[in-house]
Amino acid sequence: MNHQPFETWLLNEVALDAQQQRELDSHLRSCAYCAALVKTARVLRSAKLAVPAPGFATRFQARLAAEKAAERRRRILGSIFFALGGMLLLGWLASPYLAGFFQSPASWIAALVDMAVFILTTLQAGMEAGKVILDVMSRLLPPFGWMVIVSGVAGAGLLWSVSIWRFAFRGVPQGV
Repeated sequence: MNHQPFETWLLNEVALDAQQQRELDSHLRSCAYCAALVKTARVLRSAKLAVPAPGFATRFQARLAAEKAAERRRRILGSIFFALGGMLLLGWLASPYLAGFFQSPASWIAALVDMAVFILTTLQAGMEAGKVILDVMSRLLPPFGWMVIVSGVAGAGLLWSVSIWRFAFRGVPQGV
C-alpha cells in the first residue's frame, strides 16, 4: 500500500487543508500502519517529560570537562609515542651512516667543507644565470608587460593566502 504523502503528513505534523484532511481520514480507516502512527504520536505527545535530577547540568559539565581533559592527555601521549617511534625508526635506519660518520672526524669535516663549497658555488652559478636571464627578459618585455606579470603574481598570491585563511578557519567552532 502506498503511504505517501500520508506518512509524511503524520510524521512532520503538517497543517492540512480540508481536502487533504479528508484524504488522510479515509486512508487512516483503511491503513493499520498509518493508524498506528497516529496512536503512537498521541501517546508520545501525552507523555510527561521527565525532570532531570537536581544538579544534572553541573554533573554533566564536570563529566564533559573530565572527558575533554582525558582526550587531551591521550592526544599528547599519542603524539609523544608517535614522535619517539619515529625517532627510533630514523635512528635505526641512519645507524650505519652515523657509525661511519663518528668513526673518522677528518672524513666528515672534509665532507662538510666539500658540501659548503658545493652549495656556495651552486648559489653563485645560479645567481649569475639569473642575472643573464633577467637581462634578456627585461629586453624582451616592455615595462607595461612586467607590470601586468607582477600584478598577476601578486593577485594570485593574495587569492592563495585568502583561500588558505578561509579554509583554516572554516571548521573552527564558535562557543561551546
